[in-house]
Amino acid sequence: MDVSIRTEGPAGRITLTRTAALNALSHAMVKQIDAALVAWVKDPAVQLVIIDAEGERAFCAGGDVAAVYHMGRAGDIDGPRHFWRDEYRMNARIAEYPKPIFAFMQGFVMGGGVGLGCHAQHRIIGQSTQIAMPETLIGLIPDVGGTHLLARAPGRLGEYLGLTGARMGPGDALFAGFADHYLPEAQWPALKAALIGGTPPEQLLPTAPETALETPLADAAADIDTLFALQDLGAIRAALAAAPGEFAAATAATLARMSPLSMATTLALVRGARAANDIRTALTQEFSFTARATTDSDLIEGVRAQLIDKDRQPRWKHAPDAEVPAREVAALLAPLPAEWALW
Repeated sequence: MDVSIRTEGPAGRITLTRTAALNALSHAMVKQIDAALVAWVKDPAVQLVIIDAEGERAFCAGGDVAAVYHMGRAGDIDGPRHFWRDEYRMNARIAEYPKPIFAFMQGFVMGGGVGLGCHAQHRIIGQSTQIAMPETLIGLIPDVGGTHLLARAPGRLGEYLGLTGARMGPGDALFAGFADHYLPEAQWPALKAALIGGTPPEQLLPTAPETALETPLADAAADIDTLFALQDLGAIRAALAAAPGEFAAATAATLARMSPLSMATTLALVRGARAANDIRTALTQEFSFTARATTDSDLIEGVRAQLIDKDRQPRWKHAPDAEVPAREVAALLAPLPAEWALW
């Protein structure tokens, strides 16, 4: 059993238990979680939902992209599409849920973990939390509604985080809008017990961090806003190459490792999500890409290089300094046939 689903008092409880895989979400886990959420909407005995995870290392380190890789290699196009469609519907359900959802997110919160926890109404993080959307490293794009979250981050932080996959510690996660409350993890059991005991949430949730948290993203915000507001990926790269200082050099080196096709598409997705400001629109646009990902993107090669062979030498469709034709991005984001509609 990779996820424990039960009720305790007025609380529906969802606990990820796949600790050996850093609680990575499988298709079966997604379907179990979504089915529970559907059932609890209609159950008057369930007044709130708590989502958490076993293990100190990760709340959820992502979706099971290794399974997607193997399906893609076997020529199974529909398998990954079914997985992503079910996951995205779950993400939207969490974001729109009519009852309070409390997500307790320790350790790694990446990719699918962001989709599971960061759309909740009450997002609680602790001292070990590290949140990231690192998909461009494997030839994917920030999905699971991630582009919606990125688009709502201050300034041009969304473009920066989406392209670089930079990790956010607790201070940065609060600053970027991926979390609501910081609480030392030793205090989490008492908070959960109080919620289960029926104490009103507003009496329990911390309103401010107990200690000052580092926010390196806030310190770099001026540079990020200048560099990542530029028109396209080529302009951003050129500006980074010309800019002085360690931040620009480190960022340029990071972008040189990522899939150019994924970065160009991510830029378009984040900006499109900002204009729409609607999670379902963001998910629909993300699905346009992921539904084609095993055949038309760098995903299979990226997962091979990072997770399967682990040679860290991906052979991307485009050279690191090459321009990505706008028509390729447009093709990946074109509307899908009606049979693959999300809603």
